[in-house]
Amino acid sequence: MTTTASELDPNTTANIATLIAAELTIDIKQARSAIELLDGGATVPFIARYRKEVTNGLTDIQLRQLEERLIYLRELEDRRDAILKSIKEQEKLTPELEQSIREADSKHRLEDLYLPYKKKRRTKGQLAKEAGLEPLAESLLNDPTLDPTATATPYINKEAGYEDEKAVLAGAKYILMERFSEEADLLATLRNYLNENAHIISTVAKEKEESGKKYRDYFEHNERIAKTPSHRALAILRGRKESVLQVKVDIDPKTSNSTDDKQASHPCEQMIAKHIHFIANDRAADHWLSEVIRWTWRVKIHSQMENELLSDLKSRSEDEAIKVFSQNLHDLLMAAPAGPKNTLGLDPGIRTGVKVTALDGTGKLLSHTTIFPHEPKKEWDKSINVLAKLCKEHAIELISIGNGTASRETDRLVSDMLKQHTDLHATKLIVSESGASVYSASEYASKEFPKLDVSFRGAVSIARRLQDPLAELVKIDPKAIGVGQYQHDANQSKLARALDGVVEDCVNAVGVDVNTASAPLLARIAGLNQTIATNIVSYRDQYGPFKSRATLKEVPRLGNKTYEQAAGFLRVNNGENPLDASAVHPEAYPLVQSIAQKHERTVTSLINDSAFLQSIDAHAFADEQFGVPTVMDILQELEKPGRDPRPEFKTAQFKEGIESINDLKENMILEGVISNVTNFGAFVDLGVHQDGLIHISMLSDKFISNPREVVKAGDIVKVKVIEIDIERNRIGLTRMINERAVTGAPSKRATDKERRTDKPANRAKAASQKSRATGDPRRSSTSKRSDSKAPSKQGGTFADLFANAKQIRSKR
Repeated sequence: MTTTASELDPNTTANIATLIAAELTIDIKQARSAIELLDGGATVPFIARYRKEVTNGLTDIQLRQLEERLIYLRELEDRRDAILKSIKEQEKLTPELEQSIREADSKHRLEDLYLPYKKKRRTKGQLAKEAGLEPLAESLLNDPTLDPTATATPYINKEAGYEDEKAVLAGAKYILMERFSEEADLLATLRNYLNENAHIISTVAKEKEESGKKYRDYFEHNERIAKTPSHRALAILRGRKESVLQVKVDIDPKTSNSTDDKQASHPCEQMIAKHIHFIANDRAADHWLSEVIRWTWRVKIHSQMENELLSDLKSRSEDEAIKVFSQNLHDLLMAAPAGPKNTLGLDPGIRTGVKVTALDGTGKLLSHTTIFPHEPKKEWDKSINVLAKLCKEHAIELISIGNGTASRETDRLVSDMLKQHTDLHATKLIVSESGASVYSASEYASKEFPKLDVSFRGAVSIARRLQDPLAELVKIDPKAIGVGQYQHDANQSKLARALDGVVEDCVNAVGVDVNTASAPLLARIAGLNQTIATNIVSYRDQYGPFKSRATLKEVPRLGNKTYEQAAGFLRVNNGENPLDASAVHPEAYPLVQSIAQKHERTVTSLINDSAFLQSIDAHAFADEQFGVPTVMDILQELEKPGRDPRPEFKTAQFKEGIESINDLKENMILEGVISNVTNFGAFVDLGVHQDGLIHISMLSDKFISNPREVVKAGDIVKVKVIEIDIERNRIGLTRMINERAVTGAPSKRATDKERRTDKPANRAKAASQKSRATGDPRRSSTSKRSDSKAPSKQGGTFADLFANAKQIRSKR
């Protein structure tokens, strides 16, 4: 269990705050205050919104980073204490070693220092020590002029298994090898060098060329590990896990594979020699010591470092994948809601028919049915009549169509209905149905609709996510929503923690109506959990709508601390106190009263009076409890109480007649919705059942290092088709900006001459060549692929990226 602040030495807590402050570039007092609040049970949304004075305005993003580092550093302290205790029990803890352990700033450094004292199986070096060979090893190391064979003769010990000089020297070699491989400073030097210079090298495993063809971009791949982007690293590591790829880490394959003793030594062998102050000079023991050094690297340290580097690469890549997923999830959750409008939800299907549900503006199910417009029944006209009748009967304003199988065919059906029934004024949209099936089979859906078939529950979810995507998507495990990049390869507990944080921040940024919110939505409010959320719904069902926030205190298990954390994010519309419908926290109600009394007005008259509220000097009402930032927040909230931070609702128009990849043609201009953003580009839903890819170099005319600089999930974009590969189900796109297609942004490293010659016409020619050959003219010098499809400086070829994309989607 991780140590809490109360269990840590005060000096240690102060050190953690100092370190976090330096890492996040914030004041030490800010870090210390945030840590105290978190340890006191405060949530990130509450701290970010209602304790700005205490933390001097730390944002929710900064607080999440601080919380993550706090977990790591406290785990580090736990491990440090355990190591000190272990070495002390062995009676080997010297003042110098203790100081080094206390100054260790990473888990790697701690484990390096602990390595010589860690309990382990008996090794060849230990056996040699027990046979009395350590003095021999010391002699040859300290005096290389000694003849190894002659010096070894007195140490022959047949009973211990050292029958001749060769066996004795081998034992001495293992003693030194183990000593060198456990020296923390040497390991740190080697690790730093390899972090900067090592390459990840992958080759295809024997007889795996066909079965593992989705990894063919990595069948002969060599790339500097420090520059390997997360999506490529995770693809390579997944290929290794599936036994398709053989992966190793080294400086140079020729050097690492060499067995010629006369060849120039490996750079890491040179570092080992320098560390022990050894310079070969034709002395009697020089050849033996050179062999010790070579074996130390190749037998002992290399495999250890290789595992470490691959582990670190995986960890870094996982962190990046989690970051990508979190950003996409945030954008999806914060997508514009259509609002409380009567909605028809359609879950398309062919053989099983299209499931149809009609919902009112609150998401309540009004009716449901199944139509069969497609194969094999082809009841087109009958289906139109059924839909039209439902639209008229329930005054339908929106029609939400899931984007799965037969979505475009169903979209055409709805279009025909609206053309035939001009008195209907409903708006149709195709929405992502990712996770709808997960919701439909969930325990919550079973409780909400115990008698409704699973397939209709999915149609309900499709309709509701158009009305309010945030309120509906919180019912689904974030990992099932499908906007991640190699999410299944990431640390699942860390991923879950990050995604839960995103959901919590989004829900609290919007706030919820306590009288209409579902239990899953309420459970995401700061301070609440599933049990208390269920109790709120039960109380509401038993006693009717809440009239005030104060009534929440009557809910079982909702105590004062929970009320403090949650109250500001729970809205009571049309209640007894108008402030209950705002983001003003109940603890600040007296402050609002004092503002009203000083200006001889009522609280109700203050609300929405922008001109008056903007004239108030926040400094005049600031005190020890409420500083200027909080007073300003309150005044802004009174201007537009309960404002929704989400954008205005807009819709994309898919082109008529374009229903599958076979309908696409190069140079076609289309409108679509950004469905997923990765580090190498953005995927666009064009309504053809297969998302197209805009490579990062085709997103902007200017160099961008991150696609999110210009697009995010949910954005409506206009694109041009530049590549269609029907066989592999791939669509290459470029973004349209001001009615002009992006023809490829120049690399950040381009020279001045290259920038001058990088005319739009030349970029268009390059893009055309890329489209035809699925290669990138800007080659990477580290790639040695026989097909010359080297990755571009912005993330890879279309072939590479589509392969990654396919793997991403296949693992969802």
